[in-house]
Formats: sequence, structure tokens, C-alpha cells
Amino acid sequence: MEINGSVYNSGNISQRNVDAEGQTSVLSSNLFLDHVGEVTLTLNSDGLSWKSLYSLDNDGSTCLGIKFLPRMATKMATKLKFSDIYAVEIIDSDVIQESDLPLAAECFVGNESHDSGMNHFMVHTFQKSKSQPCLWSLAVYKFGNKDLQTCQMWVNKINDSLSKEVGRPKNLLVFVHPMSGKGNGRRIWETVAPIFSRAKINTKVIVTQRAGHAFDVMTSATNEELNSYDGVLAVGGDGFFNEILNGFLSSRHKAPFPRIPSDFLDALGNNSNPLVNDPNGADSESHNNIESDPLLSSSAHNESGFSHLRTNDGSHIEDQIENPLPNQRLRLGIIPAGSTDAIVICTTGARDPITSALHIVLGKKLCLDVAQVVRWKTTSTSKIEPRVRYAASFAGYGFYGDVITESEKYRWMGPKRYDYAGTKVFLKHRSYEAEVGYLEVESEKDSSILDGSRMFSRVRSLKRKKSERIICRANCDVCNTKPVYSSTRIPPAISSPEARWLKSKGRFLSVGAAIMSNRNERAPDGLVADAHLSDGFLHLLLIKDCPHALYLWHLTQLARKGGNPLNFDFVEHHKTPAFTFTSIGKESIWNLDGELFQAHKLSAQVFRGLICLFASGPEV
Repeated sequence: MEINGSVYNSGNISQRNVDAEGQTSVLSSNLFLDHVGEVTLTLNSDGLSWKSLYSLDNDGSTCLGIKFLPRMATKMATKLKFSDIYAVEIIDSDVIQESDLPLAAECFVGNESHDSGMNHFMVHTFQKSKSQPCLWSLAVYKFGNKDLQTCQMWVNKINDSLSKEVGRPKNLLVFVHPMSGKGNGRRIWETVAPIFSRAKINTKVIVTQRAGHAFDVMTSATNEELNSYDGVLAVGGDGFFNEILNGFLSSRHKAPFPRIPSDFLDALGNNSNPLVNDPNGADSESHNNIESDPLLSSSAHNESGFSHLRTNDGSHIEDQIENPLPNQRLRLGIIPAGSTDAIVICTTGARDPITSALHIVLGKKLCLDVAQVVRWKTTSTSKIEPRVRYAASFAGYGFYGDVITESEKYRWMGPKRYDYAGTKVFLKHRSYEAEVGYLEVESEKDSSILDGSRMFSRVRSLKRKKSERIICRANCDVCNTKPVYSSTRIPPAISSPEARWLKSKGRFLSVGAAIMSNRNERAPDGLVADAHLSDGFLHLLLIKDCPHALYLWHLTQLARKGGNPLNFDFVEHHKTPAFTFTSIGKESIWNLDGELFQAHKLSAQVFRGLICLFASGPEV
């Protein structure tokens, strides 16, 4: 056998041929494929293909005048792209099933057994559900040959091709929330872990021991330590992902605070507007925090195994390795194990751990908008001090915050606690007085319905027919349009001198800011069906105080696929890159991706495509 030559003499192997479609093949040989029989397997520049050696036109394919073809051969794919293959391996086995034909069809393949002394290698890939294309399941093709060297050569050749696939991770940091959702975070990781092992991905797994554990690990990790990984995974729900996101960004994202109206800080006794969020700046709340928020706690703990190199002022002792955002190499990922998993559903189209694991090992990439949320507060020394948090999917006040607060009392119920808490909060029908400001954008300006005081406007998208909605999906044209600004600078819609602040004041049952559609099992179309993952905007939803029955109608529209929950007179919907919020009187609490955040005065802005995720977008 001449490995580098043009022809192999063992096992009917040949190289550098031109197939029937005119494509140059790198390698070709006859092998046995499980459930099919003998095939000619060909390795091309972009993948594998095979052809059964049994033909319907072959005289030997008839038995009692009936022509047979292996049943599985008619169902299985005959081509595999390298971009869809995540692993290949030699297996220790002495048995390969030639086909699953009925007994009479043995006339087709003959009675000779090919099992004796057979060596095998397996090609691991996936297949999409016919009814739900976003749902991926594991698939494997098992090839056999009596010559072990031939099998090893195929494995080496395929691995060489897989190593050229761009963006596939080799080292991952994995956080597992053992109590997430129904308390099965650890079990879900154990289910998907073999996928990463087969793909030869090294994983450092940290099972969190307390609230805020992952946040502390991410904030205490140096850039050098994080750069040793290709990604960070969260095995949990949206709230757990939010914890990791805030740990990652809070110490690394330097950007201007959201632009605010000139009178926004007057009530706090200061008209100044701090310009830049410095992650290394001092924060008195970090050490004197009276709120039970683990994400606002000190990062003094060091339970991660990382070196804890900090100076007295909290900065890292290290060579300052630049980590521009979005970091195209260090991506974040989610293995769904939560109660809602809206982020996973919106970015992969399925709430399925196997599907998410496959997106990760195959190196899928998707940029995601992130909202920077700033709480403005006056300290005991009359100094205005901002506190920054980040949200990837949703920020909600009123009903949304009350439900999360109430549900914490019933965590023992698992995901059902949200239904129970939601019912209790709905029956109380509480509304809150507040003033909300938002930046007007062109689509809003062109479609505003103005009264004499210019205090009310509505976006034309509320009145659009459903067929006119542009739903975010894989390879979305809206999201793929490149922004003309850096993700660490003020978006042009905010910095433009023509940008105009509009205000809405009154009593609200809820105030919501949807950064993505937020599809989930309770709201199949999400809060805003045509919200996009990376367009630089959020959808501000103001639900004004209204009769109980009308609010119930709105909620039932949210729960119905194809519903129109925004087409009510008491609902305001504004597409905007930034907004402000001021509570008046009795207060609720903010819900940021399922995490609680107390804020009397708040401002927020969207950074387009600030992070990269291991996902490819839903197939709609």
C-alpha cells in the first residue's frame, strides 16, 4: 500500500478520481455500511458520499421475480458535509449488520456473511426532524472493512478534513447549575457530555455551589485565563446565563452610559451625566450592599481554581490582553436546563439539550444584542452613583417583576411555580405609576399618530399584517447587515443630534423591554414576534392600567400561537435603541432575564451584536 501514491492496492482504494458529477475525489474505496451493505465511499473536498453497489438494474437483485433494495438504503442520506460531522472514531466491535432486509430479500444480498474479522469506524453527525427542522438528533454511520489499516486511514483523512473546519471549539469552560429548572442540571450535562468527548473537546466543569458562584468566577478570571478557552457554557436557564453574562461583561465592557434626557437626573440633585462605564472603578455597593443580590456581591471569593491576581484597587495584575467586543473567538453557549429557556429557543429554535450541544461542537456562531441597564442612585454622600447590569433577552417591571418575586417563595414547585405565581399576581391586578422616556427612531417618527400635545405615538408594526412581519431566522438579512459603529461606542441612533426623546407617563400594569422575541412554551410567538436577535433595537412594551378582563385578553393573546397581543389601545409598542424609567410612588422590581434588580430610576441602551453565541438561529 502506497499512502502518498495515486493508487492503493489494498481494499480497492483509489485517490484523486473525478466522480460522475465532475467533482474531484480525494479518496474512494469499497466498504460495508451498517443497514445498507457494501458501498463505494468517497471523500471529496467538502464531505463524504457513498453509493450502494447493489443496483435495481442488476440481475442479482431479483428474487421470485421481485426486485429488492435494502429498506434503510432508500431512507439514509448518501452525502455528508464535513460541516455536519462532529466526530469520527475507530470502534472495537466484531459485528456489523449488513442490512435490515426482510428474510426474502436475502436473495438480493446473498447469504455470505461479511461479519467475520470486520473492523469498523463510526462517523458522527446529526439529522433534522422532518416536522421540526430546528430539532436535531444524533445520527451515526458505521462503516466496516476487514483491513484495520484501511479503517484507520479513513479516520485520519476525515479527521484532517474536520480540523480545517473554522470556529470549532477545543477547550470550553462549563458552568452547571445543579438546581436549575427541575433540579436536573447535573443530569442534563451528563447526558450531553459524551458528545463533547467524541468531538475531542476539553471541558473544565464547575458545578456551582451557591448563588453568584459563576459570576464570581467570571469576574475574577483574568483575560489570559479566559483566552485559554474557546467558549463558556451555561448548563441552566436564562437567569443562570444572565449571571455568567454579567460576570463576563461587568469587568470587561468599557462603554459610555446610556444617553439620558437633560432633566433625567434633576430629581437626584445633579445634572451631570457620567460618560464612561469603567469596569475597574470603585463601587461602594460591592462591599456595603444591603440588597440580597448575589450579582452585586463582592468578588473576593476564589473557588474557581483560577489564580486570583488583583491589586488593592481591584484591578488585575496581568499583561493587559485586549479583548475587543464582540469577541469572535470566545463565545458563550447554553445547554437548556431552566424553567423557560427563551434565549435557547430564540437562538436555536428548539428547547433541546442535544440540539444545543450539536450547535456548540459544530462551532455555530451567532451575534446577539445586549442591553446595558443602569440604575441611578444617590449615595449617603449625595453622590450620584450608577450601577450597571446587562440583559440579553428581556427587562420587565410591574407584572413581570412581581411574578418573579412571588415565584421565589415557591421554588420547591419547580417550573410550575411561575404559573401559580402568575395567577396570584394577575388576580391582584396591581399597577404602578411611572414615567418612561424613549428615543424616537425613523420608523416611529414616520408612523406616529400625534395629538395636540404630541404625547402618544404608535408604531406601524402594530398594524401590519402578520404576513408582512420579518421573522428573525438563520442567516437573517436584518441581523447580518453590518453596523457602522463599534459595539463599545454610542449607537448612531442615540448619538445623532436629531434623536428626540418622547415620554409616556401614567399607571402601568407592566413595562417591558424585549431585546429578542422571547419565544417560549407559554408564549409560542414571544412577546414581539418579529423582534430580531442582532439589529440594535429593543421593543418597549408599555401596558397601561386597564380593566381585568382586557388584561386577561391581552395575556391570552400572548399564550396563543398566531395571536396579536400588541393590538390593544392600552398597549404602547415602541422600537427604540434606548429608554429611561422613573418610578413614582409605590414600586415594583425589575426582572432582567429572570434575575431581580431593584431600581427607582433606570436607563438602558442596546449594544448591537455585543456577544457571540454558539448557535445558528432558528429555521422558520
